[in-house]
Amino acid sequence: MRMASARCSILKTMTVLTLVMGISPTLNTAEEGNKEELNTATVERKYEAMECPSECSCTAEWAVDCAGVDLIEFPTGLSEQTRQLSLQNNKIERILVDHISHLQQLDTLNLQNNMLTTDGITDEGFEMLDQLAYLYLANNKLTSAPKFLPPSLVSADFAANHLTRIYPYTFGYKPKLRSVYLHNNELTDTGLPDHMFNGSDNLEILTMSSNFLRVVPRFLPSTLYRLHLKSNKLEEIPVGAFNNLPNLRELYLQNNLLSNEGMDNETFSNLNSLECLDLSNNNLSTVPKGLPRSLVLLHLEKNAIHNIPGDALTSVRNLEYLLLHNNKLRSRSIHPGAFQGLKKLHTLHMYNNLLERVPRGLPRRAKTLMLLHNSITEIGRNDLSLLYTLEELNLSYNKLTSPKVHREAFRKLRVLGTLDLSGNSLQIIPLGLPRSLKTLEMKNNQLNTIPDGALTGMKKLQKLVLSNNQLNLNSVYQGAWMELSALTSLDLSANQFTHIPSDLPETLEYIYLQRNSISSVSASAFEGTPNIKGIHLRFNRLAVGSMDERTFAHLANLQVLDIGSGNTDLLFNIDKIEGNTKLEEEEDDKDD
Repeated sequence: MRMASARCSILKTMTVLTLVMGISPTLNTAEEGNKEELNTATVERKYEAMECPSECSCTAEWAVDCAGVDLIEFPTGLSEQTRQLSLQNNKIERILVDHISHLQQLDTLNLQNNMLTTDGITDEGFEMLDQLAYLYLANNKLTSAPKFLPPSLVSADFAANHLTRIYPYTFGYKPKLRSVYLHNNELTDTGLPDHMFNGSDNLEILTMSSNFLRVVPRFLPSTLYRLHLKSNKLEEIPVGAFNNLPNLRELYLQNNLLSNEGMDNETFSNLNSLECLDLSNNNLSTVPKGLPRSLVLLHLEKNAIHNIPGDALTSVRNLEYLLLHNNKLRSRSIHPGAFQGLKKLHTLHMYNNLLERVPRGLPRRAKTLMLLHNSITEIGRNDLSLLYTLEELNLSYNKLTSPKVHREAFRKLRVLGTLDLSGNSLQIIPLGLPRSLKTLEMKNNQLNTIPDGALTGMKKLQKLVLSNNQLNLNSVYQGAWMELSALTSLDLSANQFTHIPSDLPETLEYIYLQRNSISSVSASAFEGTPNIKGIHLRFNRLAVGSMDERTFAHLANLQVLDIGSGNTDLLFNIDKIEGNTKLEEEEDDKDD
């Protein structure tokens, strides 16, 4: 998902920064240069005192910053040369024509987070600003947008107001307009003019999320590449609603009321540039058909999808991410050929469904497969045999038992780096685990045995989590830990150990043994772990005299020694430990 987010949301991130910081692309145009020359120019061109309001700061570039100074009135005394005016985070309630009519050079006006109402602004005032490119009015109390804005506008932000109405010339006939932000308002279908962007033929970004729209707005500009309509009341998508959007790359429709009956097989088929489609948290019962070939990410989380037909995904040959978690899928309701031909699909999320076994026909080039929180009871010999490229597999919190996991189930997973089998009912660590593993998690099982050879050859394993099981010293075959020659973190907390395990690997940096039955720590317990940084022994049976400070004196890298609550009247001489060790004895319930 990280790659998908980067691919589909990098411009969105830039937009959010613009909104939060109150910055437009024109505000940061100064380049690194000769600082001495720049300072001289600043002195020569700076505002005279009478031209810069006392509450504000002004620069030689005719930028006036009055942000967050508790203004209740629009500042007076502004120079007619002012280009950028920052008034965000104040308490301004009104803007008169006289306040801004002389600011003919104004390029950026930021009025975010004030107390402006529709009655407190005049349409004529903004219309006079024929150089205005960036207008920020988010987080005010507007109930309707200005009727007229200047044709010079490039970006307009009206998010988080109480808007119920937009007018034809609010955003219409703006040939330079690139982005409009209307999310978190109270817009309905009747509050939008049919041609709200008529004559604004270069619009690229439109966000109308978190409103009360029931229908996708009509006559959207063909130049759009990102459209946000999430968290509305959309029940259906009219025929042809997206037919004139050949450049659309990102479409966000999550958190609506859409069903399969509310769209047809052609709804998305003409979006030939679409890469990201988010239909999560709707009322879909099956994967929509007619998806465009260009699609890279398809997000269908939190629907009521109970089947995947064999032809539902045949068109999306470029799909890389398919997110189907939190649905009602059963293994038998997924057609064996549903993923056939998806040669680029590398991330598949199917967790929190009703799968009773590993589905057949999984994508052969998958790298990440998430099947946690299902009802899978077994893993057969060939269930995973075709997933040669798999790097991460999560089967945690299913219903697996040791007899139902075939000893050769993982034999073909030769590049698998992460395996999570936590939260099942396994009694032994399965044999035949991939030697490529770097992380193995099996917490919250019923493990009572690590059989002979189960960890043999795992030379790459760095993290092993076996907490909340039934392991003890006799459960582990002799020399098991020493075989893990790359191990840095070993979690054996909440088991039945009475002593520190012997033969810990030299590479170990963190060991977790809290909530066991350890009653003593020998002076030689950590002789073989010179790299140890953290030792956690909280909630054991350690008492006075059960541990010698010499046990830790040679551990030059030790940073945390946690022997806190749960032990009996334990006294320890921290002065005998060198370095920056943090001794934790205080009462703290966050040990796990």
